[in-house]
Amino acid sequence: MVSTNDILETIKMIQEENLDIRTITMGISLLDCIDSDIDKACDKVYEKIMRAAENHVRTGEEIEKRYGIPIINKRISVTPIAMLAATAKGSPVKFAKALQKAAEGTGVNYIGGYSALVHKGFSAGDRELIESIPEALAETSNVCSSVNIGSTRAGINMDAVKLMGQIIVDSAKTTAKDHCFGAAKIVVFCNAVEDNPFMAGAFHGVGEPDTVINVGVSGPGVVRAALAKMPDANISEIAEVIKRTAFKITRMGQLVGTEASRALGVPFGIVDLSLAPTPAVGDSVAHILEEMGLESCGAYGTTAALALLNDAVKKGGVMASSHVGGLSGAFIPVSEDAGMIDAANCGSLCLEKLEAITAVCSVGLDMVVVPGDTPASVISGIIADEAAIGMVNSKTTAVRVIPAIGMKEGETLEFGGLFGSGPVMKVNRFDCAKFIDRGGRIPAPLQSLKN
Repeated sequence: MVSTNDILETIKMIQEENLDIRTITMGISLLDCIDSDIDKACDKVYEKIMRAAENHVRTGEEIEKRYGIPIINKRISVTPIAMLAATAKGSPVKFAKALQKAAEGTGVNYIGGYSALVHKGFSAGDRELIESIPEALAETSNVCSSVNIGSTRAGINMDAVKLMGQIIVDSAKTTAKDHCFGAAKIVVFCNAVEDNPFMAGAFHGVGEPDTVINVGVSGPGVVRAALAKMPDANISEIAEVIKRTAFKITRMGQLVGTEASRALGVPFGIVDLSLAPTPAVGDSVAHILEEMGLESCGAYGTTAALALLNDAVKKGGVMASSHVGGLSGAFIPVSEDAGMIDAANCGSLCLEKLEAITAVCSVGLDMVVVPGDTPASVISGIIADEAAIGMVNSKTTAVRVIPAIGMKEGETLEFGGLFGSGPVMKVNRFDCAKFIDRGGRIPAPLQSLKN
């Protein structure tokens, strides 16, 4: 039985503390669209997405009105397109354009899945798709791309690491007149998950149903507000209040996912209970950490505070939903988090400290802006380091880094909207090219032998 106090508390969270559902994402399998004729395959892709998701946006809007819950994004994820490109002769960019057409037709914010899984090597279609990413993202506005280059079970594909460093630089250059936004739509993963509802890394895994609804919740402002009421609490009490708050946030995600599933006649997949920030005042993960007692995010103690936050969010959220999945924890995107932006600008948060705290957060180096003349080999080195953290710790890590073409350290790259603005951060320029150029594969760690 829901009490009046529970209802009033939720209303306050929505109106004053930026509580929202960050996304409802429909996953769609395109395996039945494979065709040796690329034009026929693209037609099948467009037709299936339109058929499966024709009511996706409208359903989300109806749930918003019925319950008064803001649903910020309605999105689609699809089977990694490299699998379709493997048998189709022609440029994979045609698939990107079909996805863009479907995104426009359904009205979704973004569509993810211009992707390849190459953690153990390149199969047919993989390299061709990866090499087409800069062109594909420059010629589309709603299509997102991801590449999985490593896993705990397989190790790290260093040939793919080298290739992705150059692809990110090329994507930034190709979209230089559009704030280098092409690079902001690419995620390089280690241990990518099949049911992630968040962009730019979402794709529909081959182990998923034909169609599915996954929900991504948010609410950093709610957690911070709860902690602000306990200025003298000890660490154990802080963990407890975060767990209780995460439970309430996740229950709302469970409700939205269940309702969307029922209305669309599509199975409900998971709730991803990640705390996803925005540039809005009061909606910052960094501010949660500072509420715990840090002068600024990046100070010593930041890694410990983030580990506490991540663990408490998972413990509270997992009790509130029948199925928790995706990434689940706390995101730390520099350009999308007002507190992270401030910390980078004042010098308390550097790239090396960011890398350290990714060992305990949900993902990794997210929406990090670097100088436009950063060599591709340095970006590959950043990718390799993050992948190593994910591989050894059996967790998902990712890199979404944006070379700001024509800009230097200390300047700001403006994106607008949920993407905010990114301070151009200092990069260690000592050369790692010889290491990256060696290629091959970093072997899987001993902890991969779990059978």
